[in-house]
Amino acid sequence: MIMDTACNGPEKTPAENKETALPAPGTFGYDLQFLSKHDNVVLLKSSDSDAQVIVSPKYQGKVFTSSAAGLQGISFGWMNYKAFDAAVDSHMNAYGGENRFWLGPEGGRFSLFFKPDAKMVFENWKTPAAIDTESWKVISKNDRSVTLQKDMRLINYKGTELVLTVDRSIKILDHQQIMDRFSLLPDTAVRAVGYETDNQITNKGDKEWNEKSGMPCIWLLDMFKPSPETVIVIPFNNLNKDSFSRVATTNYFGEIPAERLKHSDTVLFFKADGKSRGKLGIRPGKVKPVAGSYDAANKILTIILFDVEPGSRYLNQEWNTSKPSFSGDAANAYNDGPLADGSQMGPFYEIESVSPAAFLKPMQSLRHQHAVFHFTGEEKGLNTIAEKVLGVSLENIKQKF
Repeated sequence: MIMDTACNGPEKTPAENKETALPAPGTFGYDLQFLSKHDNVVLLKSSDSDAQVIVSPKYQGKVFTSSAAGLQGISFGWMNYKAFDAAVDSHMNAYGGENRFWLGPEGGRFSLFFKPDAKMVFENWKTPAAIDTESWKVISKNDRSVTLQKDMRLINYKGTELVLTVDRSIKILDHQQIMDRFSLLPDTAVRAVGYETDNQITNKGDKEWNEKSGMPCIWLLDMFKPSPETVIVIPFNNLNKDSFSRVATTNYFGEIPAERLKHSDTVLFFKADGKSRGKLGIRPGKVKPVAGSYDAANKILTIILFDVEPGSRYLNQEWNTSKPSFSGDAANAYNDGPLADGSQMGPFYEIESVSPAAFLKPMQSLRHQHAVFHFTGEEKGLNTIAEKVLGVSLENIKQKF
């Protein structure tokens, strides 16, 4: 008996057991613990709330996830846990992350994902290593912000070598700053986390990027967890009363079924349940600098703010060279779903923003800002935000599908 007691030690109290218990899956604490095993992550914290954000230098400066309620709060970003210990994929290493930096175009005459003159099919598609597997350098950091940098040499579909430097800063916002940003009154029934990303590319080569050589664009993609009751909401401008086909591109991966895509004269609704693969885009002259989603099952309202330049030229990113090079969209949304063979990467859904084409002379820069906000709490408070920012009520969103 004495030997058993000595080996096993004194029985822990309930309080001690609680302190040593592992964080529950789905919480921010669980993801922080998981990611800390793979990278020396940067943890950003709000100074007036429990909001936190995880940034990863090793994984290309991604914002992997965020929380509005500390370690025990919901982890908002989608993460592909199995990818971290898997063999390197020759096409793309989808680690996840609720905000990642990419460069476009993906397809088209100036593609960065296909070798010169290669047929644009999946077998030939490869994400450039600088935005897929290589680590980024931390330039500066503190409790509320981090700045990262990456030098790149890329070859586009035209065979042009693009030499550039990316500078990317992520800053968490205090709760009061979030309220001020949206001109919202204090509401103790609503929690929030928000962060801004400031992204810049600089032409470090000795040649101008033009229509002959091709050029990149900045591309920000946000990956979130779907639910059966999640709907993406994208407001748009259509003062000329154009047909919807002139507002949105809805056939990136085949036409999106009508039961998954609805719209009024000013707002698009896209079902984001992770059960049917589809992607859409909004034209530069139609998109507003805001998009969002509402997960009614978990009462999560997500808002995305981003730069838009309606008069600028945006690169076509479709996997073909027949479309005009500057006929691209300024914002996109994607719902994951099973492939033809039944396999699936996610499920997840994405909201994306794109910069104009980077017509840059040597040492010139292009900047693109993109901010992410999550609100949770009572629907009354969330509804006030949805109506003010997205122009629709939560009830309207919930009734669409």
